[in-house]
Amino acid sequence: MNQDCRFVDVGARVLMASLFLVAGIRKVLTWKMMLGYFAGLGIPLPEIVLPLTVTVEIGGGLALIAGWRLREVALVMAGFTLFTAFIAHRFWMADGAQFNNQLNHFFKNVAITGGFLVLFAGALRGSASGQSSARENAVAAR
Repeated sequence: MNQDCRFVDVGARVLMASLFLVAGIRKVLTWKMMLGYFAGLGIPLPEIVLPLTVTVEIGGGLALIAGWRLREVALVMAGFTLFTAFIAHRFWMADGAQFNNQLNHFFKNVAITGGFLVLFAGALRGSASGQSSARENAVAAR
């Protein structure tokens, strides 16, 4: 992978990670309110689910930026993001005033899930996160 592509790859991962880092940090800063919000969504055991959520958001965001275990992180983040769409953005149950907002958030999560799957596929090919294939390494060594 050439230097320009690596720059774009890292930049894209930072952009994706920013959403999750900010969300995780905001949850930490508003912990009690988030416990109530999770309970209001009907999430069982919010006192266990909230720290797990924060761990995925902050830990996953940092792992994305670092490029650590991208294939696994991309799959976890894809699953988390899609699951969150169905739990937190139930547009089909929203009142008229919230319908469009929840619909947009739902499909934002669906689109981000697609981005994580693209990242996963790139990591499988060895073309994401600065990982080079054996052929690319051989060419670069010449």
